[in-house]
Amino acid sequence: MRIGELARRTGVTTRALRYYEEQGLLAPERSDSGQRRYAEAAVDRVRVIRELLSAGLSSKTIAELTPCVIDGRATPELLDRLAVERDRIGRHLADLARTRDRLDSVIAGAAATLHTGAPCRQDTAA
Repeated sequence: MRIGELARRTGVTTRALRYYEEQGLLAPERSDSGQRRYAEAAVDRVRVIRELLSAGLSSKTIAELTPCVIDGRATPELLDRLAVERDRIGRHLADLARTRDRLDSVIAGAAATLHTGAPCRQDTAA
């Protein structure tokens, strides 16, 4: 498939797809006229790349982990690296959960003051 079709099917811009290629994350074949041609498997590959980017992994890290994460070939070193990334994501999730809980507490407190008419905070400006 051509780059425009891959972009439509994955919801990714053609510019992003070119960036993935520059970073070694995608490897399209080239037609005789130089146009990029992607295999059907590129759709899933782009989706995995997007998931990993959304999880906070850099394109460099994704390129390093591609043999294990995308291609299914693991070495002990790659598995260790994946565990490090998983643990980092776990810490980030825990931080987000604490932030969510704090916001829930603020929302609950603010909701209680709405019923009493008391202000949530007082302006200190005169």
